[in-house]
Amino acid sequence: MPEAGASVLLLRACLALLASPIYLLSFLGIWEPFCRKIFFPFILDRISVIHDKKSKKHKQELFRNLPDFRGPSGTLRLLEIGTGSGSNFQFYPAGCRVTCTDINPNFQEGLAKNMKKNQHLQYERFLVAAGEDLGQVPSGSVDAVVCTLVLCSVHSVSSTLREVLRVLRP
Repeated sequence: MPEAGASVLLLRACLALLASPIYLLSFLGIWEPFCRKIFFPFILDRISVIHDKKSKKHKQELFRNLPDFRGPSGTLRLLEIGTGSGSNFQFYPAGCRVTCTDINPNFQEGLAKNMKKNQHLQYERFLVAAGEDLGQVPSGSVDAVVCTLVLCSVHSVSSTLREVLRVLRP
């Protein structure tokens, strides 16, 4: 049994050695900004491409009735909470006016790429805001709300639902 203890000790030492750059970056205060600004948006962008291919039929079905929610003016105003890099844009109807929100401003590069690919939409603005704090969106100003990366963008589901009900057109 002493061999098993030595193996575990060796494995722990190797793991600590592999993780030491992360510990050092964290100690220097660089790790969290690196993850938020570079690593997380990059990984999410790559995962989105794979996810979009696998979920295309489901998303088409999910968003096919969005035109039914057009306001009296005939324009569909849509608010997307947790937009991320904008992977849903391709499924929104032509002429739709989209307001994007996300708590991470570092998604704007991927978002800009998807906006260029989806010229059939009109982009109103990008708000750095959590789902619970949509004070920048006037009450009763949107026809539909889509929550994409909602679990990454909200802390309180009930507060977010109150805000959604506030911004939706009666």
